[in-house]
Amino acid sequence: MSRIFTTSVASVYPLYLAKVERKGRTRAELDQVICWLTGYDTEALARRLDDGSSFEQFFAEARLNEHANLITGSICGVRVESIDDPLMQKIRYLDKLVDELAKGKPMAKVLRGSAEADDAAIAHQSDTVG
Repeated sequence: MSRIFTTSVASVYPLYLAKVERKGRTRAELDQVICWLTGYDTEALARRLDDGSSFEQFFAEARLNEHANLITGSICGVRVESIDDPLMQKIRYLDKLVDELAKGKPMAKVLRGSAEADDAAIAHQSDTVG
């Protein structure tokens, strides 16, 4: 069992946030990506962060997005689609999405062209137009 499984998500979340903010992305965008992957809404995500859930608990209670299998590529030199351990794969999916967000990929691509991405783009446009 990997040590990351018992690590609290709340202890890693500030690192994710710092990474995306350094690249001009926002907490709201990070939360959107996490919620898309896990099926949590923002309130449930906040509760998981507040209660100190480990990655194992966090993903055990999550409803992984049906399009998560579209997340491909390498994290730390390992292809996420070839990871055998289901929990480690979910953690690496999250890492990959955070990397893509930090690299400036459009939200529609990060969220694999889902309706949630379309909704976010519309909301963003209305925020910047007004």
